[in-house]
Amino acid sequence: MVRVGLQISATLENIEKLETHSDYAFFLKLTCSNCGETSEKWHDITESERVQQDSRNAAGFNFYMKCKMCARENSIDVVEKSNVPYTAEDAGKFKTIVVFDCRGVEPVEFSPRSGWKVLSSENGQAFEDVDLSEDDWVEYDQKNNNSVGVYEFASKFLKLKK
Repeated sequence: MVRVGLQISATLENIEKLETHSDYAFFLKLTCSNCGETSEKWHDITESERVQQDSRNAAGFNFYMKCKMCARENSIDVVEKSNVPYTAEDAGKFKTIVVFDCRGVEPVEFSPRSGWKVLSSENGQAFEDVDLSEDDWVEYDQKNNNSVGVYEFASKFLKLKK
């Protein structure tokens, strides 16, 4: 069992915080720890969803798969209460926003896609279902009469010590 943190970095313009939520689908490419096979397709992992595939774990998992190459059974869970916002103070630096508990498989690539929440600064407008597929996002805050944006979005994974 390996804990892997998803770290993001971005430049924020007039934004207080950028965050996901328990229904947000993390789209990941995965590598089997047993045979090294990396998936070609994106797999979505959602904290609020559980799949029941393995009789050894009655609670189920957030994600379960069998490796196509070696047939090993693998699973990933989002660590409870590990989901934190990326704030204006974090801008330009990498910060862990969620932790995955990985068994037999590890994430190697992240696609941010849509579903993010953005809160503009100075009690400004809240934006729901923000799409970061293009790694940049720009909008206009009617409340504060200024532009808001997320630029230069980047991500990486970091193995964590328990």
